[in-house]
Amino acid sequence: MAQTQLQHAREGTITPAMERIADRENRTPEFVREQVASGQAVIPSNHNHESLDPMIIGREFSTKVNANIGNSEETSDLKGELEKLHTAVHYGADTVMDLSTGTNLDEIREANVAHSPVPVGTVPIYEAVKQAESPEDITRDLLVDVIEKQAEQGVDYMTIHAGVLMEHLPLTDGRKTGIVSRGGSILAQWMEENSMQNPLYVAFEELCEIFAEHDVTFSLGDGLRPGCVADAGDEAQYAELETLGELTRTAWDHGVQVMVEGPGHVPMDQVAENVEKQQEVCDGAPFYVLGPLVTDVAPGYDHITSAIGATEAGRAGAAMLCYVTPKEHLGLPEKEDVREGLAAYRIAAHAADVANDLPGARDWDDALSEARYQFDWRRQFDLALDPERAQSYHDQTLPGDNYKEARFCSMCGVEFCSMRIDQDARDADGEMTAIEDETDLSESLAAETNLPPVGTHDTSRVPEKIEIDGVTFTPESSHADD
Repeated sequence: MAQTQLQHAREGTITPAMERIADRENRTPEFVREQVASGQAVIPSNHNHESLDPMIIGREFSTKVNANIGNSEETSDLKGELEKLHTAVHYGADTVMDLSTGTNLDEIREANVAHSPVPVGTVPIYEAVKQAESPEDITRDLLVDVIEKQAEQGVDYMTIHAGVLMEHLPLTDGRKTGIVSRGGSILAQWMEENSMQNPLYVAFEELCEIFAEHDVTFSLGDGLRPGCVADAGDEAQYAELETLGELTRTAWDHGVQVMVEGPGHVPMDQVAENVEKQQEVCDGAPFYVLGPLVTDVAPGYDHITSAIGATEAGRAGAAMLCYVTPKEHLGLPEKEDVREGLAAYRIAAHAADVANDLPGARDWDDALSEARYQFDWRRQFDLALDPERAQSYHDQTLPGDNYKEARFCSMCGVEFCSMRIDQDARDADGEMTAIEDETDLSESLAAETNLPPVGTHDTSRVPEKIEIDGVTFTPESSHADD
């Protein structure tokens, strides 16, 4: 039986995945192995995910970003989901979660795994509900069967809401927004209707055996996370967290990798406290946070309200940030929403890494600042987080090639450009000396995720073509071949 990355690491074995990660993170393979062996980092890497380019999630490495994709009953199809997948990978997603709840779940999941160079996550209880047709009719055997099937399909990590217990449910009674996790609400309804303990908690050791066989990583779900800032840090949230700490240790005993999911909606002043408490309760297992949103007043802009909280969470030690798109609370994200959400969260992750003084993390900032000061517009575009967006905004007012050499943009114009004025002053005979700094990114100690371009993955094992309804697409662009 094949071993998990955790089992290999404990035995002192450096796997090919660890070697690849060491290269991407600019760390030694031995450091990678030690972090995995201690449970402080995870390498989501199902044995059956053949197109995977291995990556690592842990607070000692660059902060990672997850993009949620998936269809619903109302909208989206396989083509649309693959377009979202490739948009997410292109704009820098380190992992993707297929949260599909509509039709063709197996087809979409298998296509995502086959065509994704990044780890793919799922929430299996969604499919269990679809099969049972109502939450109260789910059985333990159905849950286990769905989870085992998804593991066999190559899913790298799964959100398992095993920490929501019957005794926790009364603790939610005084909340403003009750239980906002889909998985948490489904299980709460099941326990209320059946007067039995959470079947995922009861079957947890059986799930550990399945996960160990395929090397699936647990993402222990926060089914009682706060859905508004008023509910943050309440008894229900922290009671579930204590159970997640217990389950983390159980999974480790079975040689299974674990990360723990976190809130949610949290006021700015409580974000670091949430991270620190999770690290204490869960013995340093990687923390994977949704946002958190630091205010509830901005529907349509929740990629911004949540990126503020995500930056603070990353600075405090969260290992992976789950993006939020502008559509959060309003509708199913489309391709452009995925792009906007990823931009906000790549900024948050990078800002956290700079704040935490990760080796080389600021080199990218320095290189772009130097290009900006030198009016090297083309290099500015190349170094931008989203080069296409940066050039598009510049060219809306100054589109000609001659303006790529200009010592101004349309914001200040020639007369009031401060950098031109500063350069002219330094060029004149006086007290100010010329600035000639140049950062060589090829020599940077930064991890790949802290160097341009974002979305750099080894796609050599990803199928070159996708055929849907007789039309062929390329994974890189998701546009039909001419």
